[in-house]
Amino acid sequence: MKYILAIDPGDKDSAFVLMTPGYEVDGDIFDKFDNDLMLKQLQLLAHVHKEDLTVVLEMVASYGMAVGKEVFDTCVWIGRFAQAAIERGCKVDYVYRMEEKMALCHDSRAKDTNIRQALIDRFARFDKKNGKGTKKNPDVFYGFSRDIWSAYAVGVTWLDKEAEQG
Repeated sequence: MKYILAIDPGDKDSAFVLMTPGYEVDGDIFDKFDNDLMLKQLQLLAHVHKEDLTVVLEMVASYGMAVGKEVFDTCVWIGRFAQAAIERGCKVDYVYRMEEKMALCHDSRAKDTNIRQALIDRFARFDKKNGKGTKKNPDVFYGFSRDIWSAYAVGVTWLDKEAEQG
């Protein structure tokens, strides 16, 4: 495994980050696309990196509450992304949101802002406020937006889990 494609899937759009096992974003390969374009991006990255790519998807879990159409549509896209990766010879794995909260914040009640701050505290080199820096002096998370943070959290959680099992 040389690359991890971490995906935060949604019902219409999905965010992704291409990472190395050293938790680094590979170049500027992160973005958010509508799901049809995301599927094409996944297929392209899987074709280029073949068996060197592990695709990690945030998986939906049931907590006993009623859910709407958006959750079921997201589940369909998770399956489509997984199938496309498997067909191209990539390993596929899943991370649940609760795993992210516990791994990064050690608290099941953690919110997106808590997860983001945990990532900044852990990985930002100098901009400990927002992790981005400036255009002239970018930090690790320069260019990240809301859903891209979530995709990165998926990848970090999976890498941490792999290191523990290692």
